[in-house]
Amino acid sequence: MKSLIETIVKPLVDFPEDVTITETSTNAEVKYHLTVHPDDVGKVIGKQGRVAKAIRTVVYAAGHQQGKRIYLDIQ
Repeated sequence: MKSLIETIVKPLVDFPEDVTITETSTNAEVKYHLTVHPDDVGKVIGKQGRVAKAIRTVVYAAGHQQGKRIYLDIQ
């Protein structure tokens, strides 16, 4: 799942080397914390949060396929 998030986010940002994803996992849920360069936060969130919502939709759908509940925090 981390590679899916990286594949989506890295082409959007100006500083792809600053994209970091940390994972916290329990039995039925997985939490991902996405951190990008401060100049790229707006690009990942998008106007009115549309890009972030689209990223979350794709990640949630992939998690649903695996039977896990996914949370994605963007910072």
